[in-house]
Amino acid sequence: MFHKIEVNGEGAAPLYKWLKSEQPGDADSADITWNFEKFLVDGTGNVVQRFAPQTTPEEVAEVISGLR
Repeated sequence: MFHKIEVNGEGAAPLYKWLKSEQPGDADSADITWNFEKFLVDGTGNVVQRFAPQTTPEEVAEVISGLR
């Protein structure tokens, strides 16, 4: 459970490959750029939005509230 995994490149974990394919982001590359980048996944497994590392939990909560 606490094993280090890759999130970018050929060795990226399948979960992160899928998340990035669903929400590639705004940059030239879909790569995860820094720790604390966040993905919001709804209850049916759809990737709703991708958030930059500097996005606060309160900002994510606003998006979640809008989904209800």
